[in-house]
Amino acid sequence: MTSNAAAPSALVFDIFGTVVDWRSSITREGRALGQRLGLAADWPALADAWRAGYQPAMQRVARGELPWTNIDGLHRQILDELLPRFGLEALPEAEREAFNRAWHRLDPWPDSVPGLTRLRRRHVIATLSNGNVALLVNMARRAGLPWDAVLSAELIGRYKPDLEVYRAAARLLGHAPERVLMVAAHPSDLAAARRAGLLTAYVPRPDEHGPGGWMESTEGHEFDFTATSLVDLADQLDARA
Repeated sequence: MTSNAAAPSALVFDIFGTVVDWRSSITREGRALGQRLGLAADWPALADAWRAGYQPAMQRVARGELPWTNIDGLHRQILDELLPRFGLEALPEAEREAFNRAWHRLDPWPDSVPGLTRLRRRHVIATLSNGNVALLVNMARRAGLPWDAVLSAELIGRYKPDLEVYRAAARLLGHAPERVLMVAAHPSDLAAARRAGLLTAYVPRPDEHGPGGWMESTEGHEFDFTATSLVDLADQLDARA
């Protein structure tokens, strides 16, 4: 922790990639779908392409090219555009909708539940995700994620990295921004949180895009904490308590 940083009283977490393993989970769901319906597709590539459409879709909302649309809605738009590319254009409507909700059923990284459980002993912990509230609640119930609160960009009708999303999280939790620690595996998310006045913790997930896959560069970024896992972050915060 930097010498002039206050000890955090609340922690807010990015979810996709930081707390849950979206790529393996979507690939698993795709393979189950294919097995059930007798469909063949490159499911890991579909997962990657689906995720790759996430930022451009949110940017269209931010620029006013699309009206406010929650992540379930954006995920469905992206999916419908992708299905023909993967030979799945005949997928029935009910199956499309069920597959779209695979994002509600993402598996946590192995350290997530034990790490969050540890962190919750001393701190308020909450999501701070672009995922919509229903998605985050369903994910938490299925995966056993022990949040004190579920905060979403949906609550203010903007998407990260809009600085108001981070400021709103501190305000809604009743903590000063400089006492709120944003935890993420993505340096750009943390850079925006820092600009909004929050503390930052970087927890890299080298396998987010698959073994040996792409990782966002940390060059030019500074973090108040860097941890190898959420359990390691709990160790570091406990040591400073």
